[in-house]
Amino acid sequence: MNDQDVALEFKEVWKKFSNSATPTLAGMSFQVRKGSIHVLLGHSGAGKSVTLKHFLGLIVPDEGHIFVKGQDIGKCGDVELTRLRKTFGMLFQNSALFDGLDVLENVAFPLREHRREMREEEIVRRVEDLLESVELRNIVQKMPSELSGGMRKRVGLARAIALGPEILLFDEPTTGLDPETARVIDDLIVSTTRRLKATSLIISHDIHASLRIADFVSMIWEGRIIETASPADFVKSRDPVVKQFLESAGVTAVSNAGKL
Repeated sequence: MNDQDVALEFKEVWKKFSNSATPTLAGMSFQVRKGSIHVLLGHSGAGKSVTLKHFLGLIVPDEGHIFVKGQDIGKCGDVELTRLRKTFGMLFQNSALFDGLDVLENVAFPLREHRREMREEEIVRRVEDLLESVELRNIVQKMPSELSGGMRKRVGLARAIALGPEILLFDEPTTGLDPETARVIDDLIVSTTRRLKATSLIISHDIHASLRIADFVSMIWEGRIIETASPADFVKSRDPVVKQFLESAGVTAVSNAGKL
């Protein structure tokens, strides 16, 4: 892959935390293609969330290099790192809405922080447009406690895209949702990524959804990426860990041949 086609990259990244006997990331390397939807699969505790935090510069690796749009973030100063972070949108596992703010103020938060030249009427119009884009209407005055889990996720997505990010990060975006609502959120992730012409990196344990929406799937095991492939090729992997992971969810290459 040409470097210009790469939005995110790990190169031989190592990270060991003081409370762990083994490294969480052990020479991990992988690339996320610009404009793609890339899902990072792995068991609980495999290092998926740690990976996202490294891309945001919230965790510093012990060794190795992390690139965002070709820039080595380990060599960025505070100002440059802040500028890079503004190109990200993040949807957290629990949506991370401010409980004391209504929907309008939750979605408007990044606009008020980073678009201070915007007039109040412009902010309100922008929030309404963002909510419309995630299929929510007439809820600006509702509090997070009045929303269903799926609605909270959609409000979180609207806030994540408020600044028109180039890169979207999703931390287990459908955890705790029923299958029908989870599918709606997955479809919104796809449509939003395509509409913004953004790059999305999703960490997940939902194999079936990942195979349905991803352009590329990677699996992390013992701190390394053991497989990266298109969904159609991922289910044909010969790696024994990948095969066991797929089989545990009832996924086989034959059963998915007509679905991918």
